[in-house]
Amino acid sequence: MKFKSILLGMSLCVALVSCKPNDADIEKAITEKLNDTPEIQVSVHDGVATITGTCEDEIFKKNIEKSVRSVKGVKSVVNTCELARANQEPAAAAVVINPDTELDKSVHKVVDAYDGVSVTVVGGVVTLSGEIKRDKLQPLMQSIQELKPKKVDNKLIIK
Repeated sequence: MKFKSILLGMSLCVALVSCKPNDADIEKAITEKLNDTPEIQVSVHDGVATITGTCEDEIFKKNIEKSVRSVKGVKSVVNTCELARANQEPAAAAVVINPDTELDKSVHKVVDAYDGVSVTVVGGVVTLSGEIKRDKLQPLMQSIQELKPKKVDNKLIIK
């Protein structure tokens, strides 16, 4: 009689252990639950689910973890999901506009090298007047643009 009860107890234990979902089944259930989020991957080992991939934001990351944790057989969750900040476009570099006094000094230094050219600076707008040779126009304009004025008003006469 004792032997039968021991045998019955052991078979009950084996039945209970074999009913526990295995890692592949857990992973399949998670994958089906998260099928609309291809940017997220989950692997399961000994009931521990590891989330990898890219999450849109912190709330999305927590919701994914909550969904994975709710799957039967998951003992714990390791969420290594990264936020999508790396994919954001870098902010455009700010355009620095020099105040008139600094711009005026800088522009005059550039224009002094060109005979027959005069310049005025008002409200960040550089106005060029006078005469210039065609081959010297491009270097002059480039040098003035590097000073970052609001606008360059070219009233030069090309010889």
